[in-house]
Amino acid sequence: QVQLAEFGGGLVQPGGSLRLSCVASGSIVSIYAMGWSRQALGKERELVATVTTGGSTNYADSVKGRFTISRDNAKNTVYLQMNSLKPEDTGVYYCNADVVAQGSDFTAWGQGTQVTVSS
Repeated sequence: QVQLAEFGGGLVQPGGSLRLSCVASGSIVSIYAMGWSRQALGKERELVATVTTGGSTNYADSVKGRFTISRDNAKNTVYLQMNSLKPEDTGVYYCNADVVAQGSDFTAWGQGTQVTVSS
């Protein structure tokens, strides 16, 4: 079993900041890329940011310059620092990890954490 648990969501005013964390646990042999996606109400899930084991990152155009993804390989943890938040950043944020576990490789997902940007 592999579990991903997200932390750090909440309500923040426009222009504010939040930091999300996601910890992977279980019978993990290796973790490759990790990332964050989000889903707004009534919309499809979209990729927000990814980070490789070596620290290479990619971002959606809508968050470039405002969000920063990072990871701590020793702790199996990925972070998302979100600054200058906008109402359109509202949604459920999900972390994911490409893992090797239980004799196979697959993408594990967390349950999601709500981020609401509103005054």
